[in-house]
Amino acid sequence: MKNYIYLLAMCLIAGSCTLDRMPETDLADTNFWQSETDLRGACNRLYVDLPGFSHDMRSEELVGPNQNSISSGNRTTPSTSDDWTDPYDKIGRCNNILTKGENAPLTEAQKNRWLAEAHFFRAYHYFDLVKKYGDVPLILKVFDSTSDPEIKRARDPRETVIQQCYQDLAFAAQWLPDIDDVSDESNWGRVSRSAALAMIVRIGLYEGTYIKYHQLTDGDANAHLLKAINAADTIINIEKKHDLFPDFQTLFYFDGEGRQNAENIFVKIYGPNGAGTIVHNNSRGLENAAAVSRQMLDNFLYSDGLPREKSPLRIHPEVKYSDIMENRDPRLKMTIYSLGETAYKGNAYVPFVSVNQSHGNGYPIKKGFMSDQWSTNSKETVDKMIIRYAEVLLSYAEALYEYNGSISDEQLDKTVNYIRQRVGFNVPLTNAFVQANGLNMLQEIRRERMVEFIDENLHYDDIMRWKTAEEVLPKAMVGLLFNPDETTVTQEELGNRFTDASGNYNGVQVYDQGNMFVIEEASSRSFDPERDYLYPIPTYEISTSNGAVKQNPNW
Repeated sequence: MKNYIYLLAMCLIAGSCTLDRMPETDLADTNFWQSETDLRGACNRLYVDLPGFSHDMRSEELVGPNQNSISSGNRTTPSTSDDWTDPYDKIGRCNNILTKGENAPLTEAQKNRWLAEAHFFRAYHYFDLVKKYGDVPLILKVFDSTSDPEIKRARDPRETVIQQCYQDLAFAAQWLPDIDDVSDESNWGRVSRSAALAMIVRIGLYEGTYIKYHQLTDGDANAHLLKAINAADTIINIEKKHDLFPDFQTLFYFDGEGRQNAENIFVKIYGPNGAGTIVHNNSRGLENAAAVSRQMLDNFLYSDGLPREKSPLRIHPEVKYSDIMENRDPRLKMTIYSLGETAYKGNAYVPFVSVNQSHGNGYPIKKGFMSDQWSTNSKETVDKMIIRYAEVLLSYAEALYEYNGSISDEQLDKTVNYIRQRVGFNVPLTNAFVQANGLNMLQEIRRERMVEFIDENLHYDDIMRWKTAEEVLPKAMVGLLFNPDETTVTQEELGNRFTDASGNYNGVQVYDQGNMFVIEEASSRSFDPERDYLYPIPTYEISTSNGAVKQNPNW
């Protein structure tokens, strides 16, 4: 943080600043902050700063050709880290807008509409910091001197920082436009009141469950959960500006772009922006970087609504790839490729197509892959959904259960079951069904979240707040079933990394059947619950604060 703040301070002392406005970038600070156009231009940079498409490898959800140091527990304390400096850099831009924009010669309504965007993004980035580091320095000002003592500020309690996030988002929800008022081509993608409310839902659920399961003494878990419930209730039952997109499969393609898709709440825009075209290579990245682990796929229910450990529809032992697809939640076939289905490079999908499978011999992701973009990835411009309505629905269900210890069938119908109906999975989750089948309601709500949001950058945060990372991460990562009739290589060529008939690998039980490829051995993975729920603070930040910033426990 401090080195970025120093650069910002030097920029301010010099009397000018680069406020990246599209397409202009060089703006003299003394002649700026005079109009709504100026404020809008300053806020444009905040959208450039949004994270783009990526595949979060930090949990047991996804696997790749290389072991992830966070997922495996093999990271070390860095000297510097973008995880710390980048959010503070972005927060500094928000603070600059809030400080300078306040003096613009405009009406309160004109100013606050744009200041609300800076408040929103400041909360967004502070929440990112809290999730990773817990307590962090709360900086709400622009430094006009390098001798300002707050440059070396100690960490503030996470509860203090989160309460500031709520304040920022309350301001944003009050002054941001309705989503229908930013639905035209020139404004689509700008944050709306819906986005501010949805961020309150996300933060309230995270903090409420994190405090509860980590047994924190600072902060009231139920107060946070109630924040999430009230904001979600406003979106779902009062304002009613959003709905599910009818087709789950095409939701993640060009069909799902724009306000015509009522599921969109907060998106990152790709494509023409006035200064060129912003592109990504998500489809190419899906082939080369990420696949779904077997552990994650096992969360998909069978067509009777039961999990694999209870359903009589389960095929066991499996002998062919298609056995995992039989009688399952329809989202499974929409999430990964079936054998023989046209996939990457326009070829039919074949398990273990080569010895060096680029995505690590996990299950290839179909969700979000556009075959017509594979060879023209430099032109790929589908927008990224950062928050969609389905998340609000499932967060609402989870927060209600965590807050009340129960959830009504009517509430389940509006949330979990409504999402299931979208894909034709018409087995409702009810209290009677849970009781009759010896299920756990909370686990079923969580399961729904896990299968709905695969590869949408939510699962790592979920296992952190649920405090289940210590259970799911220090285990072998399991991938594809081996069937010699469905592959082009032998087990020997693949290093004999397969379970025996009892599911053992190197004498350790890693699964419940044979011929499963072991992507990462359990011996190469660990998780310390006294350390690994928080990131290590970079040593540079500690040293440049003269020790005011303290390291997280056991790092």
